[in-house]
Amino acid sequence: MTVAVRELLDTVGAALQLRLVAGARGLDRPIALPRLQQPGLALAGYLPQLKPDRVQVLGNSEMSYVGTLPAEQARAAVLGVASAAACLVVTNGTPPPALLTDSAEAAAVPLLSSGLPTGEFIRTASAWLEERLAPETQLHGDLVEMHGLGVLILGKSGIGKSEVALDLVSSGHRLVADDVVIVRRISPTMVRGRAAPLLRHHMELRGLGVIDVEALFGTLATVDELQIDYVVELIEWSGSADRTGLNAEPYRLHDVELPLARIPVRPGRSNAVLIETAARNHLLQRRGKHGARGFSERLDQEIAQRRARRSGGAA
Repeated sequence: MTVAVRELLDTVGAALQLRLVAGARGLDRPIALPRLQQPGLALAGYLPQLKPDRVQVLGNSEMSYVGTLPAEQARAAVLGVASAAACLVVTNGTPPPALLTDSAEAAAVPLLSSGLPTGEFIRTASAWLEERLAPETQLHGDLVEMHGLGVLILGKSGIGKSEVALDLVSSGHRLVADDVVIVRRISPTMVRGRAAPLLRHHMELRGLGVIDVEALFGTLATVDELQIDYVVELIEWSGSADRTGLNAEPYRLHDVELPLARIPVRPGRSNAVLIETAARNHLLQRRGKHGARGFSERLDQEIAQRRARRSGGAA
């Protein structure tokens, strides 16, 4: 995934106090990496330090250094940086010299000027690029907000995910997405989910068709985007499900491990109540209260005590 320099300029140009100075032919050049780079070493001649398709930021130090170089050496240094850059940005409101504008035009690389201090520009632009370039995928499932938790409901087609989500919304919880959940990783430990634009606030129910959840249950019944904290998978009843809760395994989503509960589906079971109970139980576990583990420990203690009494009686 990439972002065109044009999008950066058009979308957050005002917040970043950006203006185009030269190199308009290169506005469609891609930005592939969210981390910005200050090319001090590259200007000094160490070009392997450059990472292609990044925003190269020229602050006071870089501009001062370029000013100390002979004209031909300065031009070669700037062209070397520009050839690998998605764009060049001069910060601190410093007017770009003719050397930069000429090099940007020659390399067809956008040269932008920002009135922000270098550090503030890098923090703000990096945050926007991290969000925009986050890895993204689509899952077949439902995402519901319950007690502050983002609960992702998975399962094969026709198993009842939408009906369960509707039950939860009817109980006062909030819908994020039905049928298609667009998931993106916004940090190494966090993923967020949202609905596809055309499906936002809507659900498809067999026998009823498409319903507008926001219109039926009110604006507080929906959320546009939410962090995913917990995964519930609805599975066919087989009789071999985990009965203690001690054998839970994680669910990996964009290399982020999320806690997973598998709930067997069977006529007569209230799957919505089971999912709500699983969510409440997960909240307790996050606070250090693990019911299954505590029960297992008490059971082990009782068995050990009985064995000790039997051993004592035998003696």
